[in-house]
Amino acid sequence: MSNKRGIFALSPLMVFMVIYLVGSLLAGDFYKIPLTVAFMAASVYAVAISGGMPLKKRIEHYSKGSGGPNLMLMLWIFVMAGAFAHSAKQMGSIDATVNLTLSLLPSNMILPGLFVAACFISLSIGTSVGTIVALTPIATGLAASTGASIPLLTAVVVGGAFFGDNLSFISDTTIVATTTQHCRLSDKFRVNLYITLPAAFIILIVYLVMGTAIQSPKEVPAVEFVKVIPYLVVLVAAAFGMNVMAVLTLGILLTGCIGFVGGSYDIWGWLSSMGDGIKGMGELIIITMMAGGLLEMIRVNGGIDFMIEKITSRVASKRGAELSIAALVSLVNACTANNTVAILTVGDISKKIGDRFGLDSRKCASILDTFSCCIQGLLPYGAQVLMAAGLANVNPIRIIPFLYYPMTLGVIATLAILLRYPKRYS
Repeated sequence: MSNKRGIFALSPLMVFMVIYLVGSLLAGDFYKIPLTVAFMAASVYAVAISGGMPLKKRIEHYSKGSGGPNLMLMLWIFVMAGAFAHSAKQMGSIDATVNLTLSLLPSNMILPGLFVAACFISLSIGTSVGTIVALTPIATGLAASTGASIPLLTAVVVGGAFFGDNLSFISDTTIVATTTQHCRLSDKFRVNLYITLPAAFIILIVYLVMGTAIQSPKEVPAVEFVKVIPYLVVLVAAAFGMNVMAVLTLGILLTGCIGFVGGSYDIWGWLSSMGDGIKGMGELIIITMMAGGLLEMIRVNGGIDFMIEKITSRVASKRGAELSIAALVSLVNACTANNTVAILTVGDISKKIGDRFGLDSRKCASILDTFSCCIQGLLPYGAQVLMAAGLANVNPIRIIPFLYYPMTLGVIATLAILLRYPKRYS
């Protein structure tokens, strides 16, 4: 089979976009066409066009993408997150945590407070997924109590989660970006600060202004502090770098113990609530697996190689070289829905581009990490947005328009390339 199908190799992603986005726009409702159906149609098309090998082999490639080690780990996190979120909700943890937040924060500080919390946690633990798991249920509870938009508050958490994913010293993306570009973590961190801090500051001001429209309830119910313990323990454990699976297991056990003692439910009620939470993640798991298979077929057919070849063929200046690195990692990220994999895929060629045009390796590492996080934070089929949507029980497309931080980060990062900023690293 030829591995150079050109732009035709990318057509499955276009088929998905046409079926879902165009179809939903024509229908005037993003709930008319289920994401599962759009991915199923695009997946069938991807397998069908992959000529040059037996059908069995094509299905094997698709299945490999649907069940890769990184993807399966994400699915287990989905399962555990569903069990924890629903058992905590049934036990009363979310309501208690929301009441505590409302009693501590004035109404105009809910949006910036939630954003700062997400930034701090993600910076501490180095993972956007762990932050989203910990804070999304609280965000949806706050939305219900204040009458604010659930997609908006969910997007606040997702945006803050990518702040830390982009900056943290223990983030996968940071480690891979600095390793492939042969620079130190601390140096890449300094370059990133010039780009991320202005974006975060702008969004913080936006949330302060938007927060004036949010009205907290005049009377906040008394806080049942014991029911806040599961979330406090989860947040503290995550902040100290505990594995996300271990954090969720600890949270589930705490909801059971506190629920038994407080009479919120018995052993059967606890097991039932966990089961309901896991079932609620079913569609999210199916979408993630089909997206993984679809994107693997694009890779097998040479779609990613085609993009790399086309983008790098016209580079002629330092500015163009930096833009090509940004475009490469962005497009590959869109085709893999995994920012770490995207950096790994284009890291070596980005290093070669940097060496050829005399680019600062620290700036190259920053570009790789920043643009991959920006694109990952805006993908409706990316694990983070899907996770947040599943926990908030909303369509992922409804979250996208409110993802102000990834959008702002992308604009500032692009301006940093065009304006050769910061000068010291350009």
